[in-house]
Amino acid sequence: MYNRNSTLDIESALKDSPVILINGARQVGKSTLAKAIMKACDIDFTNDKGQKLQFVNNQSNPINFINGRYVTLDDATTLSAAASSPLSFLEDLPEHVVIDEIQRAPELFLAIKKLVDQDRKPGRFLLTGSANAMTLPRVADSLAGRMEVHTLWPLSQGEIEGKKESFIDHCFGIEKMPKVLPITWKDLSERLTLGGYPENLKRTDPRRRNAWYRSYLSSIIERDIRELANIEGYRELPNLLQLLASRVGGLLNFSDISRDTKMSNTTLKRYIALLEAVFIFVPLPAWYRNEEKRLVKSSKIYLNDTGLAMHLRGMNQARLLDHNKAGFLLENFIVMELRKQQAWSETLPSIYHFRTSTNKEVDVVLEAPDGRVVGIESKSSSEVSASDFSGMKELSALAGDHFHRGVVLYTGQETVSFGEKFTAMPISSLWQISEKQ
Repeated sequence: MYNRNSTLDIESALKDSPVILINGARQVGKSTLAKAIMKACDIDFTNDKGQKLQFVNNQSNPINFINGRYVTLDDATTLSAAASSPLSFLEDLPEHVVIDEIQRAPELFLAIKKLVDQDRKPGRFLLTGSANAMTLPRVADSLAGRMEVHTLWPLSQGEIEGKKESFIDHCFGIEKMPKVLPITWKDLSERLTLGGYPENLKRTDPRRRNAWYRSYLSSIIERDIRELANIEGYRELPNLLQLLASRVGGLLNFSDISRDTKMSNTTLKRYIALLEAVFIFVPLPAWYRNEEKRLVKSSKIYLNDTGLAMHLRGMNQARLLDHNKAGFLLENFIVMELRKQQAWSETLPSIYHFRTSTNKEVDVVLEAPDGRVVGIESKSSSEVSASDFSGMKELSALAGDHFHRGVVLYTGQETVSFGEKFTAMPISSLWQISEKQ
C-alpha cells in the first residue's frame, strides 16, 4: 500500500471538524486511505454486515474513537436504506462513521447537517466520494462551515517513491533552488506512460494496462456519470474524452469542440462539467489582473493522468522516444504533479496558467495567498535558452513586486541560473525536492 501525503492533514481535520470529505476519481485510493486513517486512529469499526474491522496502532489515540461503523453505498441494500430514509439511516449508526461513495445518496447531506447542528463533535463523519459533492444540488450550502474537503488524485511521483514532495514550498522560499539528480528520458517516458493509478501500476503488460483503462472508463461513464445526470447521449462521452485528450495543453474553446463533435454548446458544456465532476477532466483557469485586457482568460485542457491520456490517444511508450511529440504530455504531467502537491503544500497556492494575446505564455502560475507569484514552464528539450523565459518575463512585468521566482523544468541534467529570479532545473526536481532534504 502507498502512503498518501495528505494523510496527516486529514487526521488533523478529524480533530476539529465534524465532517471530512475525501473526494476524487474512482480507483485513486480513497477507500484505502479512509481505512488507513481508521488504523492510525485506533478505531474499532464494524462494516455494514456487522463484521469487526479492528485496526490497532501503537500511537496515542488522537481522536478518542471508542467505536464506529464503516458503510459503503456501493452495497445495494445499504444504498436503498440511505436514500429512502436518510435521517433514520444515520441515527442508527454510531457517533463516528465512515460512509463510502457518499455521492450515490446525496439525500444524506441534509440529514448530516441536521445531526451535526445538534452535536458538532469532531470526526463524526468521514466521507468518500467519486464525484465532486460540491457540485451536487444543495450540498455546498447545507454543509458550509461544517465540512472540510480533501481531494485525492492519482499517486504523485513522490508518493510512488515514498517521499513527501516540497517543490512548491521551495519555489516560494528565499533560498536558491537545490540541485537534484537528473533522470534519463527513458525513465521519464516510463513515468508518463504508467501514470499514477495504483491498480495500473501493478501491471507490467501494456495490453493489460489498456484493458484496465477501457474497463475503468466504461465504469465511469455508464455508472458514475449516469448517476449524476440522466443523460441520453452518454455514449458520445468516449469520443469527447478522446478529443479532449488530443487537445491537452490547449485552450478550452467550446465553439471549436462543438463544431468537431457536432454537439450543441449547451450539451457540450454539460458533458464537460460532468467529466470535471468525476475528476477526469481538470481545467486550469487563467491568471490575470482585473484591469488587464491583453490576457487570454480561457481555461486550458488537462486530464487527471498521463497514462489515461496516452490510452485515449492510442499511444505507447515507444511513441515518446521523440521528445517533440511528448511536449503536451510532459505539460500535463507537470500540471498534475503540482496540483497534487498543492494539497499538502505549506504555501497553499492557487494554480493557473498565463497567456497574453500575443501568445506569450507560462504553463503554470502558482499564486500564494499573500499575492506572491511563481511561474513554472515545461520544456521537453534537454537544452534551455534565455528565450525560454520570455513568457516568464512578461508575467514578471505584470506581477511586479509580487513576482517571486520563475522556473523552467526541462529534460537536461543541470540546475542553471538565468538571472536573479530565473532558474532552469531538471524535471526530476518535482519529486526529488522533498521534506527529507
